[in-house]
Amino acid sequence: MTVNKDTFLKSDLLERYLTGLTNSQENLEVEHYINTFPEVKEAYHTLENKLELVAFANAEEAPIHLLGSILETLDNKPVMTLKTKPNKSWFIFGIAASIATLIFAGSSLYFFVQNQDLLDENQVIVDELYDLRSDIDENNLKLEALSEEFSRLNNPETEKYILNGNGRAKNLKTIAYINPKEKTSLIDVVSLPILPKDQEYQIWAELQDKQVNLGILSPSDRRLQQIPYTKDALGLSITIEQKGVKPNKN
Repeated sequence: MTVNKDTFLKSDLLERYLTGLTNSQENLEVEHYINTFPEVKEAYHTLENKLELVAFANAEEAPIHLLGSILETLDNKPVMTLKTKPNKSWFIFGIAASIATLIFAGSSLYFFVQNQDLLDENQVIVDELYDLRSDIDENNLKLEALSEEFSRLNNPETEKYILNGNGRAKNLKTIAYINPKEKTSLIDVVSLPILPKDQEYQIWAELQDKQVNLGILSPSDRRLQQIPYTKDALGLSITIEQKGVKPNKN
């Protein structure tokens, strides 16, 4: 049997059952669904009424003069009184023609929907491929950046400085990489203790007679960060300051 009532309703079994085009097995299946599911029963009656209306609309009555000719042939001795009734063959033919029209229209709509679904699926695949290519390009850029940073860190001209914390931040540890030849400075935040909300870490370059502020270090940022290169710097230091305040270190 059909898997479920929705699949059954989408098939043409009801139409073929009404026009006598189903076999005994299909008849049992249709009658089972009509007796089991109210939705199928309602669809069956609705289709039955529509087919009857179409059949009657397409039926033609016999011309009046034809009856007269028949009676004259019988020597004006009619053997019975005729009443106007819908011709059964015309009724069946009208139903069959209507069913064929409905099946053709349903098939056209079905293939249109299938084609539209296929177009939508193709568009989804195209979008996914586009996103995949974008992800690949983005990952390639990240790999190139990491490769460039790795080359800088392993450059013989790059000097490495380890900054450890004191009593106020015992777990503080950062590593600075400075290349005087290429004039580049990088800092790797290994560990920074969490500060109160009104405080922050600031990094300084120590010169001969002053200190130059190089920016803020975030405890949550574990990336290898680039900091401004300072010529003639004697060293680097990290201080705890009030948030948003850059004290004068002259």
